[in-house]
Amino acid sequence: MPTTLSGPAYTGSANDAEPKAASAPARRENAIIARRLDEVAALLEQQGANSFRVRAYRSAAAAVRATPRSVAEIVWSEGVEGLEKLPGVGPSLARAIRDQVRLGRLPMLDRLRGASDPEKLLATVPGIGPVLAERLHHELGIGTLEDLEAAAHQGRLAGVEGIGPERLAAIIDSLAGRLGRIRPPEPPTDLPPRVEEILDVDEEYRDKASHGELPMITPRRFNPERKAWLPVLHTQRGPHHYTALYSNTARAHALRRTHDWVVMYYDGGRSERQCTVVTERRGPMANQRVIRGREAECIDYYREKRKEPQVP
Repeated sequence: MPTTLSGPAYTGSANDAEPKAASAPARRENAIIARRLDEVAALLEQQGANSFRVRAYRSAAAAVRATPRSVAEIVWSEGVEGLEKLPGVGPSLARAIRDQVRLGRLPMLDRLRGASDPEKLLATVPGIGPVLAERLHHELGIGTLEDLEAAAHQGRLAGVEGIGPERLAAIIDSLAGRLGRIRPPEPPTDLPPRVEEILDVDEEYRDKASHGELPMITPRRFNPERKAWLPVLHTQRGPHHYTALYSNTARAHALRRTHDWVVMYYDGGRSERQCTVVTERRGPMANQRVIRGREAECIDYYREKRKEPQVP
């Protein structure tokens, strides 16, 4: 079972001219984190991701190995800002390192390996069982503990069946402990990608998947024959790096939507974000691709699209 890392106390400061060498336990912890970053780089390269992203993960791995400090101690004492002082480590990679320290695992690596299980992760929070975890993931697009914490503080969990005031308070308290918060998370200052951008990535993914143009990964869930059937796309739109895959959740399998629902992960500023695109089955957008949680924006998008003059 993954365990969080807790590097030894560091007696110097970031401005020391001659920082002390890391202890043997700190070197081992740093090596574990670096190996995971190297594995992400290797899998991204195999799956056709942007070469810049591949190099960035390898550079971060080298920086973690080279630092004389325990990166776990940096996380607990200085947070993401302290990690960003390492050579070649920007906000996105700093969060990847922080996640390893706090959670004992790297969610992105799980996805690239085909081992991602967001519903199981949500169900580890006291007060959230398998049924509620499935509802949160499918209806609200929540796939990480950070997403869950943000939704709780933004009031989006208040209307979910099965979550009353006492359970909501217990969820917030549990997440504060697991994510190392002493204050509620600040609201996101960055805007989500435009609806048309997400739908464009969705179209690219489904088109390339249907033509067999994407690398396949072997999911570890719901795959007793260990077949490599799940296509994965790494692509970029402006500042956003996207990873897109068909949904491999229990609900998608039960409803036979494993080749319809598309889950996307993208860099959302302070944290990695995700969304799910599905084919709407009823209502004014029947048979249209819709982003779960952003239905109103999708209605506006399709309304405006219908007004566009048709090119002869």
